[in-house]
Amino acid sequence: MLLRAMTPVVTAALEDTRIVMVEGARQVGKSTLAAQICATQGGAHVTLDDDVARAAARRDPEAFVTQNRGGLLVIDEAQRVPELFLALKLQVDRDPAPGRYLVTGSADFHHVKGVGDSLAGRTERLLLYGFSQGELRGKADQFVDLAFEAWHSPGGPSPLGRADYLAAATAGSYPEAVSRTERRRSAWFRSYLDAIVGRDAGELARLAKLRDLPKLLDLIAARQGHELDITSLANNLGMPRTTLGPYLELLGTLFLTQSLPAWSPSATSRAIKSPKVMLLDSGLAATLRGLTTQAMSPGAIPDAAGGLLEGFVAGELRRQLGWSQTDARISHFRDRDRREVDLVLESREGLVVGIGVKAAGSIKVADTRGLARLRDILGRRFVAGYILNTGPRARLVGERIWAMPIDALWEAAPVSLNQP
Repeated sequence: MLLRAMTPVVTAALEDTRIVMVEGARQVGKSTLAAQICATQGGAHVTLDDDVARAAARRDPEAFVTQNRGGLLVIDEAQRVPELFLALKLQVDRDPAPGRYLVTGSADFHHVKGVGDSLAGRTERLLLYGFSQGELRGKADQFVDLAFEAWHSPGGPSPLGRADYLAAATAGSYPEAVSRTERRRSAWFRSYLDAIVGRDAGELARLAKLRDLPKLLDLIAARQGHELDITSLANNLGMPRTTLGPYLELLGTLFLTQSLPAWSPSATSRAIKSPKVMLLDSGLAATLRGLTTQAMSPGAIPDAAGGLLEGFVAGELRRQLGWSQTDARISHFRDRDRREVDLVLESREGLVVGIGVKAAGSIKVADTRGLARLRDILGRRFVAGYILNTGPRARLVGERIWAMPIDALWEAAPVSLNQP
């Protein structure tokens, strides 16, 4: 069983927080993680995917949440019985001892009807995604922290090339999918989406065209790395532009998509404000588009490899932000002169790291324009820029700008997950 880098984060939260919420898409490993922690702490574990447990929770929420008094109670898929959250609030208000509840959910609790702000100040919300590349290799990925230290040398040349990175991107991060063949993985992803559309989406939202969600995901997958164009999406779906918003919000609530807001420096008014919306899992994006490593050989499908790899890198960074020491948010940047940076990390202190992603194995001067613009705007606030590409070596390509192999994301000063 693969160890998860989020395990110590969740354990630490239980030491000083009454209710710890672990949220994430279905099948990313929430239940497994929760069960492991429950076992080490001698807690009780119940899942609301079980019909009997779900009926008991609805019948008497207060009795349900007090079934393991004095110990940890793990409640899986809690979004299926929103009535429980008021009972949880009452219990932790009566007894504010930390570590009483570990709650998991396959939907963003902030958008679950009946939950609202009832647990404000009583919880810590943690997000769990699928496996990072470091986790698959038994390493604690540290790129985010090191990037803010202007780290610039991953050591010797990378043994990986374009085909290796595309294979990793098409495999994705879901535990059930990563080890399958491309054909079997495609079948799993399609069954997965059918289940989510058929049950979870309907439980969370009453929208007229829920059956169009897979088509909307198809369209978003085809636009990986591009800014959101609501009008184009709505036209392709055959619905009014004004009605598309709730469908996009639902995909985010189910942790199928991620939104990258536009980063806008205060020193300029020439930044583009449109967000990017992309699938959280590059394997799902590849399946929806019918992309294989062979299909993305150079020149086969224009822009397909670049967009997929950008989504892959964004997903890896999103995972690392869950356990990195650096508290940062992720966004993107483009100005009106079309100088852009695919991904921007900004720390709470206002320091910035820019990241470009290229499917090519070599870097041109033009590839540094966006990072150079960001550097010039920010001055000392700009820590470093990295152009992650499929080439084998790291090299300096501009002031505070480095080209690096994509595997720097998980090979940066690797630490075994078995180490304390």
